[in-house]
Amino acid sequence: MSVNANLLSQYLEQLPGTTFRKLYQQPSTAFAIFRRMLPHMAKTIVMAILYSPTPFSLSDLDLWVKPTANREKDQALAILRSLHIVQPQSLALTVNFKNSLRLALEGGGDHNSFGVPSTHPVPSEVDHAYLDRYARRKWDDILHYVVSATGLTSIESGSSGPKQSVKELLTAGRLVERRDGELKITHIGFSFLLQEANAQVWALLLLWLEAIDAANANGSRSDMDGVDMLSFFFMLASLEFGRAYSTEALTESRRNMLPVLIDFGLVYIPQHNTRQFFPTRLATTLTSNETALRSVSAGFAAASSATSDEQDKCTIILETNFRMYAYVHSPLQIAVLALFSELKFRFKGLVSGHLTRRSIKKAVSHGITADQIVSYLSTHADEQMYRHAASANKPVLPPVVIDQIRLWQLDTERVSTRDGYLFKEFDEYKEYKAVADFADNIGVCAWRNDKKGIFFATKVEQIKDFMKSRKKANEASGN
Repeated sequence: MSVNANLLSQYLEQLPGTTFRKLYQQPSTAFAIFRRMLPHMAKTIVMAILYSPTPFSLSDLDLWVKPTANREKDQALAILRSLHIVQPQSLALTVNFKNSLRLALEGGGDHNSFGVPSTHPVPSEVDHAYLDRYARRKWDDILHYVVSATGLTSIESGSSGPKQSVKELLTAGRLVERRDGELKITHIGFSFLLQEANAQVWALLLLWLEAIDAANANGSRSDMDGVDMLSFFFMLASLEFGRAYSTEALTESRRNMLPVLIDFGLVYIPQHNTRQFFPTRLATTLTSNETALRSVSAGFAAASSATSDEQDKCTIILETNFRMYAYVHSPLQIAVLALFSELKFRFKGLVSGHLTRRSIKKAVSHGITADQIVSYLSTHADEQMYRHAASANKPVLPPVVIDQIRLWQLDTERVSTRDGYLFKEFDEYKEYKAVADFADNIGVCAWRNDKKGIFFATKVEQIKDFMKSRKKANEASGN
């Protein structure tokens, strides 16, 4: 399964309406999707009609929105319909979503959707710092296992690596694979490695969810249900970091999920008291706006930002002959460097290598752009390079290197491929224009040719619904 910026969104959009009706029975799920999945315009529309005593029509919405924001409005409505938040071709909220969101905002009810706090004493050693160390150790075990598949590093001494079930999940998700008896990272693994923790967690959770759905579909016995699992993920995201919650208040199915969540580092359970669990920061930030999902290239930009952790610091000296020296200790940072350079030598605290046409093209194939490579090199440039640039009034990085990196990227952009759907052979130009404009307004039209009456779209579901509703309207007017 591809790991990308719209991973969670794409997964939710492919679910049937019956699944959403079950999901929206939980206020925590409705609130999480409202907070995490909707753009500002869509949130504004939902809040406008959530407590409206009278039906809200599309014509009323047109009066609210400026003509210059019509495209943004159409995209917001498309998202609301794809997530089954509003009824098709109307602005009425679906019943379950409306009731659950009201409960989430007002409080009340006995749904226990936001967890039940534990009444047992909290162990003295468990605090925010302890939970952060625990979650980081668990998550670093997973990352180091993926990094070790690059062949540049091995699993750190003192670390047993992730559990076997997690390793099998990484293999099933094609993040790593066995070739000639050796563990190798795939292009999906590179994408996974460059994303921030929030995106990586969702990637593994959805891989686990798909594995359970596949097992249930094949008739294999499983005590877990995909809808309940997804609802539980959203519930964890709504819990308070550092607070103890009761495991006894969970259903048996959800208690059976806890061991895997422990392996991921999302949940901590004290050994001497299994009747309470603590959500870690990895769980409570799943639906946080501050840790939104990022694309591969945006994840690279995140990796380029400076860090206060001494172990993860990386400073780079770049010469005009494309030779690079990096003062670095972290295996993860070394793996990032290997994505766009050919590393030649590695010493304690120092690696050296070259930027080559082949290494840059490999990076581009993983979704990393030339500008992001330049930004990474500039952000991590050694202080001496900055001082020299300031005194000589020159750029920090050698211009010849920057220009060549961008030229190497242009070599890969002569032909590009993209999955999607081609629409052609319309009965009349008026029909083509209406459908193409709709696809363009909701942001799924990748290319169009008005002279030939054809266009190419990346998604088809909402276009099909629009064409069906348009056909019904034409038949009604014709009668």
